[in-house]
Amino acid sequence: MKNFLKSGHTMTVTLAAAAASGDLILQGTMFGVAATSGGIGDAIEIACGGIYTLAKAGSQAWTQGAALYWDATNKVATTSSASGANTKIGVAALAAQSADTTGLVRLNGSF
Repeated sequence: MKNFLKSGHTMTVTLAAAAASGDLILQGTMFGVAATSGGIGDAIEIACGGIYTLAKAGSQAWTQGAALYWDATNKVATTSSASGANTKIGVAALAAQSADTTGLVRLNGSF
């Protein structure tokens, strides 16, 4: 294919704020995990696919496969779309109890 560029499992983004490797990056509606560290204006790679342990909203139980959204204000994954205010990031890879502070999330970018 002459028009194929790359798989899309990782994407290059220009940072709007400093980030450390492992930080969660929301660029428009694209969500990923920073592969490296960088400062404002730096171009870094983010992983857009795979399964990651992320902080989850308290008092929420997740069922496996439940749609998950990123609450950028509280920096947690949640089952609440907040009427479109939260960005869809993936699905629960496993069930999580309401008392759990983290959960396994399969990011939307997984192919």
